[in-house]
Order: sequence, then C-alpha cells, then structure tokens
Amino acid sequence: MADETTPVAVAPAPTPAPAKPAEKAKVVAPAYRDYPNIPALKIDSMADSNPYVAAAVHNESVGFPGTLVEGWEQKAVAKMGELLGKYRSLRVYMDACVHCGACTDKCHYFIGTGDPKNMPVARQDLMRSVYRRYYTLPGKLFPKLVGARDMTKDVLDDWFRYYNQCSECRRCSVFCPYGIDTAEVTMAAKEIMHSVGLGHKYVNEIIGKVHKIGNNLGLPGPALENTLEGLEEDVLEDTGAAVKYPLDQKGAEVLLVTPSADFFAEPHVDSLIGYGKVFHAAGISWTLSSKASEAGNFGMFIGNYEQMKKIAMRVREAALELGVKRIVVGECGHAWRVAYAFWNTLTGIGAGADDPFAIQLQKQLDPNYKQPSHICEVTWDLIQAGRLKFNKEANDHRIITFHDSCNVARGSRMGDYAGGQFDIPRNIIRAVANHYVDMSEATTREKTFCCGGGGGLLTDELLDLRVKGALPRMEALNRIVQDNGVNFMATICAICKAQFTKVLPYYGFKMSMVGGVHQLVSTAIVLDNEQ
Repeated sequence: MADETTPVAVAPAPTPAPAKPAEKAKVVAPAYRDYPNIPALKIDSMADSNPYVAAAVHNESVGFPGTLVEGWEQKAVAKMGELLGKYRSLRVYMDACVHCGACTDKCHYFIGTGDPKNMPVARQDLMRSVYRRYYTLPGKLFPKLVGARDMTKDVLDDWFRYYNQCSECRRCSVFCPYGIDTAEVTMAAKEIMHSVGLGHKYVNEIIGKVHKIGNNLGLPGPALENTLEGLEEDVLEDTGAAVKYPLDQKGAEVLLVTPSADFFAEPHVDSLIGYGKVFHAAGISWTLSSKASEAGNFGMFIGNYEQMKKIAMRVREAALELGVKRIVVGECGHAWRVAYAFWNTLTGIGAGADDPFAIQLQKQLDPNYKQPSHICEVTWDLIQAGRLKFNKEANDHRIITFHDSCNVARGSRMGDYAGGQFDIPRNIIRAVANHYVDMSEATTREKTFCCGGGGGLLTDELLDLRVKGALPRMEALNRIVQDNGVNFMATICAICKAQFTKVLPYYGFKMSMVGGVHQLVSTAIVLDNEQ
C-alpha cells in the first residue's frame, strides 16, 4: 500500500501548447459599493485573464527550461514534493485549512472581480487538491471523496491564471485563524510552473535585465550617469544648492539601493531628489552603484530563492567594491521586504551568512547602524536628532493621506519596535506637512489593501485585473477625499506608485494624486545654501 510520502504515478499526457493571452477587452472600473460587503459570485469571470507566457529566451536567461518540458506532469509533482520537504510551512499550509471562510472577502482581487477562485481559500485549493492526490493517503486511495485532482493540463492552466491573480500581499493571512500564508503557496506554485518551463514573460524578462545590466529597466551605466547629472542641474536651478547624486563613488559612507523607476519616472524621481537633499543637508556622503542600481528583486515574486540570492549578491559585491559603511534601501515595498527578511542569510548583509566575503562585509559595515536601513529610518533618525530643517508650509497645497504598502506592512519592520513600519513614514509626513488624514483603520496598517499591482502583476495585459483589484483602496481613498478634501496619497513603494498612476484615472482621480514620502520631504526641506 502507498504511504503518504511516496507520490503515486502520474499518467503522461501530450505536451500542451502554452496558454494564449486573452484578447484585449475594454477596461472598466467596478462601481463603488455603498457599504463594503462580500461581492456576488461571478463564476470564472477572470478565467480569460492570463499574463503573457515567457518565450524560451526569457526562461532560459534565468535558468529555467525554455518551454514546457516533456513529462512535465511528473516533474511538476516531483518539484512539489521537493518543496514540501524543504519548507515545512508549505506542508502545514496544505494540511491546516478547515475552509472556515475567514479569508473569503479579504482579497482585493476577489472583492473587485467576484471570481470565487480569487478567494484565498479557493486559490490555495488549486494546489491543495493536487497535493492531496499525490501526497496524502486518502487522496491516493479515494481521490474523489477528498477533492483530490490529478495534475493535468486543465489544472496547470488554472494555476497559471489564478496564481497570477495573487499579488502575494498576505492580507488574508492576517485574518486566517491558523495563519496560513497564501503568498507562500502562490510562490511555491510559481516556482513549480517555472521549473517545468511555464514562465511569466514580464517577470522573467525583468530578472534577465538585472542579471545582464543591473536594474529592472535595463538602464546601462552611461545612461544612469547622464540621468543623475541632469538631476544635479535641475536641483541647482530650483534651489541654488549644489546637491550631488554620485555614482560609483568609492569611500562614500552610504550605498543607496533604490528602485530603478526612481531614476526617471514620475512621480518616483521626486523621491530620489528628496533622498539626495536629505544626505546633503545632513552632511552624509553617499553613492549609487551602476552594478547594483536596482533595489527590486523579482526573484521573490516567482518564489525562487536562487534568483533572489543572485540578484541580492550584486548589492554585496557593490558594497565591498565601494567600501561603504552603511547600506540604505529606497522607497520600494518588496525590495525592503527582501532586504529586511532575506539579505542576511542570502548575502551576509546583516548577520547570517558565514562565507569569507560575508565576514569581510560585516567587518566593513558600521555596527552602530542597522544593516540594511530603510531611507525612512535614516530620515526619521535625522529629524529626531535635529539635523534637518523644514518649511512645512511648502506642502500646504496638499492634504495628505498615506497608503501602507503591503510588503512593508506585513513582511517587514522599521525602527526598534513592532509597528515602526507604520509610525515612521507617518511621523515623517507630519514633520514636513501641516495637513494629514489617515484612511479607515480597516484598510490601513496591518490590514492595508494591496494597490492591486504587486507580485509581478504590473503588466498591461493584466490591466483589467489591476483596475478591479484596486477597488478596495480606491473606496477608502474616495471616502476621505469626499469627507476631508484629501488631494495627495503618499506611499513608499515603486510598484504602488506605478500602479496608482495607471489606475487612478479609472476611478476619476488625477494621476498626480500619488507620490512618495520623500517627495514631500523634498518639497519642504530647507538647505543651508538654498536661495
């Protein structure tokens, strides 16, 4: 008789063709609800929502099979077994769910689409049903009685659709009485799909650019240097202050690692300008690195720790080459989660790794500072020390609210106490502006709703999903716009900024309504040599 640790054989099937993306349909924002409630079910309403399948060149550039491999069914099941053995939490999540329904209405994608497969419990069950079939005794003996399913082409198609309708925001885990983390299930499913050659074009193409050039946008060193020189000229013209935006400056105290959108895109670049002003005003020498000019780490989105490590190692190499004493991460939500939670063991930035280069880096970095630090931690420490001066009235044209980015809120911390990740950005805003209003408590802090574009879903073929997924945040924003006249939503995540600038017009708001915390800092900071 089969036991629970030995998978049953998988019947081979013809190699299927990759799923084709759906034809573009008109994107329409859902209507605001009078009272937040569980939406009416719309069975399979998002069944045609697929990201583009990665071409062979994109898969192979990051070490995955180019196309769906022969015998993918057996290999996918075997990969699941490998992950179950490697990560005890995954097996617990497969076994622990009692279908209580506590997570049902907590996912922004379910709220916006009504598709029941976007309920966290149902999305988990796409994997759980296969797990039961091959890795539990009842599923091997009586599959229909326990909802167990063979790994088939139809199942794989559902995985590709609906695990790419999860932004890995972890909101459902806050409400789950057993703490089941749907994000880990989604990451495992994506790793399994990538391992057999079914990759996500947007994500894999970006990871390939990081390996080849050093950032998500594929900006070569000369273009980056030219951009930074242009920023210096703009700031000098605006303020009269010779604020520097250095690149590859050996001996600098701080290495800043920030999302590549900060180098040119609106409103991201305004935060980069703010970082430079903070360092300038405080007299802190700093630099960016052309080798590690990207804070984002899309390896997390596909659940692949080897890719996460390879991307993060660029930061370690840059820090060693430049001889810096501190490593600071800019305004990027998932980048801070990776830095806070994974850099220590992946790269030795922070305690964890014990290879010779990690030990060398530990000796080099200043132990008086947290390694790494978030730019908000740096700025708030300087504010508390009285090293920065502000003209708060410069932001009086703004009535500001704050969007808690999900990976910061639920996947990391700031400061020296639990909840610092919520307080510190708000403290900075209040220090640089006179008018601040929080959104509803049910939609902020650890209960915050995702922007709708995280998890590797920030791609145009998924715009309909992104607009619908933004509904809960737009409802909360609309309420304080109507009640308090809010006209600016600050956030500390590059993906949130990019997502909101795209979807805000669908809900009747201006794209310019969103920006960074350090955009507000940049507006209000007083520079000693400012004209």
